[in-house]
Amino acid sequence: MNRRSPFDRIPERDWNDWQWQQAHRIRDLAELSLSVELTDEEVEALDTSADVFAFATTPYYTSLIDPEDPNCPVRRQAIPSLAELNVLDSELEDPLAEDTHMPVPNLTHRYPDRALLYASHNCPVYCRHCNRKRKVADPKSAPSRGELDEAIAYVQATPSIRDVLVSGGDPLSLSDSRLDDVLTRLRAIPHLEIIRLATRTPVTLPQRITEALAERLADAGCVLSNQMVLLKGINDRADVVRELNHWLLRHRCRPYYIFQADAVQGTSHFRTPVETGVQIVESLRGWTSGLAVPHYVVDLPHGGGKVSLQADFLQGRDGRMLDFRNYRGERFDYEEGF
Repeated sequence: MNRRSPFDRIPERDWNDWQWQQAHRIRDLAELSLSVELTDEEVEALDTSADVFAFATTPYYTSLIDPEDPNCPVRRQAIPSLAELNVLDSELEDPLAEDTHMPVPNLTHRYPDRALLYASHNCPVYCRHCNRKRKVADPKSAPSRGELDEAIAYVQATPSIRDVLVSGGDPLSLSDSRLDDVLTRLRAIPHLEIIRLATRTPVTLPQRITEALAERLADAGCVLSNQMVLLKGINDRADVVRELNHWLLRHRCRPYYIFQADAVQGTSHFRTPVETGVQIVESLRGWTSGLAVPHYVVDLPHGGGKVSLQADFLQGRDGRMLDFRNYRGERFDYEEGF
């Protein structure tokens, strides 16, 4: 990739070292202004939002930002905005009630057969639309060794759990040895059938996907899936989503979910109408392979769980005769034969 100043002076060995990237994250206005022409609003936001949600971005992710365009999609996801200080009455600190369904620290058990394990509260980049900003980047909330032990012990003592999602923060911010310890202990639980990693590191810190780590991923038979949060002005167009999903499939990654952005405090400027997501899915269906059409879901507040939405192609019914609209808008009769 082409690196812009000041990053072009960094030796390749350091640039490609994920631990160097992590250690040299950009955390303040002075550092950021060396590579990005900040607007007056961004300067003010970096100062006033610090107590609400920390700012940090890797040199790699910063190098993707257009330094002159305030509307650069990468820039809007990484750099604070004054809009983050606008908290609506409908927005929640913990929009999915994850902490309410926490039988032991750092483990959410909301669905009957699935649990969410928080292995770390650190991330390479603190995404401005994060739905866990209440705890992510807060050193006091990071799980201790004892708390991880208790969480894993809970999974072991709960046979109904067959699927654990290891999340955070970002679990790939852990060292290989720490990550291996967590995964090995989970894999030893007899009733646990599925172990998943929820990470954005391939986007924010691709250097973390080393050869040693890749042995656990696609080439080792692991299934890779993508979850995309629908963000206003960033990825809320069907052509953008279609291009992304085709790229994912070429790289053996399944487009799994499009998430409606959660109603977390200070994120209303990112949210789209629900109809936008429905229209995107409708614009994909039929015009591309079904493999490239993800589920569009809303994760309901207060722990209601995920519900999927899709375009309604069934237009009506007269007895056994059904009236359908196809992806081109053409109408077809379908008679139920039973």
